Amino acid sequence: MAKPPDANAPLPRGTRPAGLLGSEPEQDPQDNVTGGAGQQPTPGRRQLTITSVALLLFAVVSAATGQVMLKHGMQIATARVNDSGGSLALRAATTPWVLLGLVVFGVSAIAWLAALSRVPLSVAYPFNALGYLVILIASILLLHEKANALTWVGSFLVVSGLLIVVLSRP
Repeated sequence: MAKPPDANAPLPRGTRPAGLLGSEPEQDPQDNVTGGAGQQPTPGRRQLTITSVALLLFAVVSAATGQVMLKHGMQIATARVNDSGGSLALRAATTPWVLLGLVVFGVSAIAWLAALSRVPLSVAYPFNALGYLVILIASILLLHEKANALTWVGSFLVVSGLLIVVLSRP
């Protein structure tokens, strides 16, 4: 049986092939998002709400917190191995800071999934840049690590890129 000439052509936006789950055209969920009262929806781009931003910030800060806890726990585990020997993997697996860090990191992963359900990845992912600053500040204040001027400049440039992405309009 011969195919019609338009058989391989892409479907128009908002439609699905006939015979699949009914014949009503499927509406893109992003088409329902409006920028405010009386404004037309912006196809392909959702507006950031306070809830979405809060969720993104929680995901980023909790991920950074988990990373700092993991680092602190690994410092403790390494010191124990150096003092009394044994397996680093076993020491790490039994260090409370490592275990707590994994739990906090797991919570951040759940928050990240919730954020991704609300915000396009192209907008959400740049928020991870804030994690650089949180980790940089925490590593200096809590872990007593050193950072030079270029580290600070680079981190602020990355965060500046975040601001450009989030504040830009399509």
